[in-house]
Amino acid sequence: MYVSQIMSTDVDSLSTDMKLSQAAALMREKQRRCLPVLDADKKLIGLFSHNELASAEPSAITTLSVGEVNYLTSKITVGQLMQKSPATCRPDTLVEEAGHLIRQRKVACLPVLDADDHVIGLISETDILDFFLDITGCTLSDTARIAVKLPDEIGALGTLLDSINDFGGYIATVISPVTRDAEGMRTVIVRHRSENPVELDRHLRESGYQLIVEDLP
Repeated sequence: MYVSQIMSTDVDSLSTDMKLSQAAALMREKQRRCLPVLDADKKLIGLFSHNELASAEPSAITTLSVGEVNYLTSKITVGQLMQKSPATCRPDTLVEEAGHLIRQRKVACLPVLDADDHVIGLISETDILDFFLDITGCTLSDTARIAVKLPDEIGALGTLLDSINDFGGYIATVISPVTRDAEGMRTVIVRHRSENPVELDRHLRESGYQLIVEDLP
């Protein structure tokens, strides 16, 4: 799946001369953790996030009065605090690659740029999490969830899925982390639907499969 399929396309933006209070108000109103900063040609020149807002907040031990603090913060602009040359991605970037970049750069979101470097969307940590929740099928209430240990070899997964299908089960989702356990086995997490999930799971055990987690609907 590509970034273009899950990104937010309703993108608000900031300018470098916008005051900190204005930026904070807009982020609260739009419920955004970060916003792109654009120049006069609507091209990306920076990113402004909650981290930048936090860096401008006065310390709890400041000796300044409230009026002095408000006066000083009213003079701060987005351009003074924004992240310059922020990490970005393209609409045809794979979702997992975008998530990896967010993790590497420790940012809350990535502006998505078109071929002319105009911002056409944002992909955030929340978008990535929603995508992960979707592929795990965790919101499905009518499926059984099993975790099975399999040898890391060709055909092992296919044979398991065939066993479920042959017993009348419907495969809803399948995920398998690449990390192996101490015995060199991989864990496969399957969500399936069937008329009798208890009997299907019993069939898998009798076929020699090790079900380490079982969650029935």
